[in-house]
Amino acid sequence: MNWLSNFARPGLKKKGDEEKRDTPENLWIKDPISGDLIYRSELEASHWVAPSGFHMRIGPEPRFKQLFDDQAWQKITLPKVETDPLKFKDDKKYVDRLKAARGKVHRDDTMEAGYGRVGGLPTVILVQDFEFMGGSLGMAAGEAFITAAEAAVRRKAAMVVITASGGARMQEGILSLMQLPRTTLAVQMLKEAGLPYIVVQADPTTGGVTASYAMLGDIHIAEPGALIGFAGPRVIEQTIRQKLPEGFQRSEYLLDKGMVDMVVDRRQLKATLSTILSVLMSKRAANAGAEAETVEMFDAEEEAPASKRKPAKAPRAKAAE
Repeated sequence: MNWLSNFARPGLKKKGDEEKRDTPENLWIKDPISGDLIYRSELEASHWVAPSGFHMRIGPEPRFKQLFDDQAWQKITLPKVETDPLKFKDDKKYVDRLKAARGKVHRDDTMEAGYGRVGGLPTVILVQDFEFMGGSLGMAAGEAFITAAEAAVRRKAAMVVITASGGARMQEGILSLMQLPRTTLAVQMLKEAGLPYIVVQADPTTGGVTASYAMLGDIHIAEPGALIGFAGPRVIEQTIRQKLPEGFQRSEYLLDKGMVDMVVDRRQLKATLSTILSVLMSKRAANAGAEAETVEMFDAEEEAPASKRKPAKAPRAKAAE
C-alpha cells in the first residue's frame, strides 16, 4: 500500500475511520396501502398491523409472542424428512432452493410449533411461514402438522393452526399431494379425542392447504383482507371468462358467503381465541387432572425429542393405502 494512501492532514479523520451510525437499515417500513412510513417499533407494538388496517405477513416468533400467555411457550421438536427425494431440478436444483430458504428464515421448513397456554388453557399452536418458499406444503410440513396434532392429543390440549400458503410444493410431486389426506387424518384424530381444532387463515391461504386442513376446523377465523381460496382469481377469470365480483376470495367476502366464521383483527386475536377456547374447553378445564401429560413451562424452551417422550396413545395418522 502506498504511504500516500494513508496520509491525512492533522486534525482530520479519514473517511474509513468515521464512526458508523448505530441506525438499523429497516428503521422505517412503508404502509402498502397509504404509502406512509411507519416506525418499525410501532408496527411491532401493533402486531404488524399498519395504521391503514393492512395486516402484514409475519412468521412464527411474533405469533407465539402475541398468543401465548406471558410470552412463554415450549418449542415442539419437528421430525426431519428426506431432502429432495425426487432429485428435482428446474432452472435451479431443489436442494439449492431449500438451502436459500433455510438461510433466509433460519429454519428447516415452513412450519414451527409451540406448546403453552392461551387464556390459561393448554394449547398447541402451529404456524405456517409464507417466507419459506411461499409456505408450500411438502413432506416436512405434513410431518410437522401430524407431530403437532399428536402433541395436542398427548397433552389434552387444543390445537390452533395459522395458515399462510400458496399450496402444495411442486418440487416434491405426489409426495407433497399425499400430505393432504395425511393432515386430514390428523385432524380426525383431534376430533376423536374431543379436542378443539381452530384455524386462523392469514394472507394468503390457497391451493392444497385450503383443500385440506385449512377448511376442516371447528371454527375458521380469517384475518382482514386475507386471500382465501383454491385457485387464484386470475386463474378463475381465465377459466370462466368473466369478471369476478369486487373483493372476491377476500376474508370479508367469504364471511358474507358463510365460508369463514369470523373476521378478526390481529390485535384482537388473542382475546378472541381465549374466549373461544374457554367455551370449547370448559368441560376439560373442569375435569383436568391425571390423564393429561404436563410439563413445566419455560420461556421459549424446546420440548424433548420424540424418542425421549412418552408414546402418544393415538397412532400416527397415515395415508390410505
